[in-house]
Amino acid sequence: MKKLRVLLVGAAFSSDLHSDGYSRILDKVQIVGICDKDLNRVAALAQRYGFTGYTPYDDYAAAIEQCDCDLVDICMPNFLHHDVAVKALNAGRDIICEKPLATTVEDAQDMVDTADRLGRHIYYAEDWLFAPAFRRALEILNSGKVGRPLYIRARECHSGSHSPFAQSIKYCGGGCMVHLGVHPVSFMLALKENRWSELTAMTSGGSGSNLVHRQMEGEDWAGAFLRFADGTYATLEANYVTVGGMEDVLDIYCEEGCIHVDLSFSGPVRVFSLPGLDYTVEKAEITTGWSTPAVDEKYSLGYCGEINHFVDSALAGRDAQVGLRGRDGLETLKVINLIYRSAREGVSVKNDRLEG
Repeated sequence: MKKLRVLLVGAAFSSDLHSDGYSRILDKVQIVGICDKDLNRVAALAQRYGFTGYTPYDDYAAAIEQCDCDLVDICMPNFLHHDVAVKALNAGRDIICEKPLATTVEDAQDMVDTADRLGRHIYYAEDWLFAPAFRRALEILNSGKVGRPLYIRARECHSGSHSPFAQSIKYCGGGCMVHLGVHPVSFMLALKENRWSELTAMTSGGSGSNLVHRQMEGEDWAGAFLRFADGTYATLEANYVTVGGMEDVLDIYCEEGCIHVDLSFSGPVRVFSLPGLDYTVEKAEITTGWSTPAVDEKYSLGYCGEINHFVDSALAGRDAQVGLRGRDGLETLKVINLIYRSAREGVSVKNDRLEG
């Protein structure tokens, strides 16, 4: 069986998430190169996940030019997504790109246009769409046993990004909405095939107007209300003011029932510890007392499923499912920018591009 040859660009946080997924499907994928300016991180990542036979690189331009690969997996800070992607696409590679697709709509559009012109694929890494609990919720919804969805509420929140790049709009593209809210926005757009009709939003404003993180240029709280073409309403929230660990929550209210999913804190294990555990869930500040430690967290959050889907899609030479394509990442970024516009100008924004 032909293996997909992957070059990992970046060896830090998001690369760790993707590498866990690759390590489970080494029968059909081979990591042939790992690039990071810190070669010690490259070696540590490879050792952690058992990657062998790869070439280490400390410069992404050289890596893309020299590495004999089929796909480039971009796990870099947001502001580098565009440059790495365009270079990889022009080298004839398909790409996986972490969220958000870029820091500006213009850069994201250029990425999508470049891929279309060259006949390459952009796989947009939105893990919510492969989170097993969310997929089960959608199976129940699609079964018709709870009736037509009327209102959906989704949020991702935690106490603040660990990344220094998240402090600056130039490097990140915004605040918590583009960094965390990108997940509920992408999820809802995928669920409704990008057919939104109107949105209204508010944010904390950024910098001195923020609730907690006044050193951060972007907002630390944001909420958006969307109406979709089929009449469904949604509330989408993101914030950096939630302590106690990351929250990924989805509530679906239907004509004949409702579905509630708590992705981060639902689990079969409960522990009480006086000295504290080594780890419980992402972003948990303390681990003493009672806690619910995550069980196979990367799998539960959807990273393994999305990586497997991308590998299968690339091997078959086909696009990813709706919500995981480059144009879906572009649409997500467009909507987030309109959320920022709505909050900044205090206006409701209608979708003039919605087709009948």
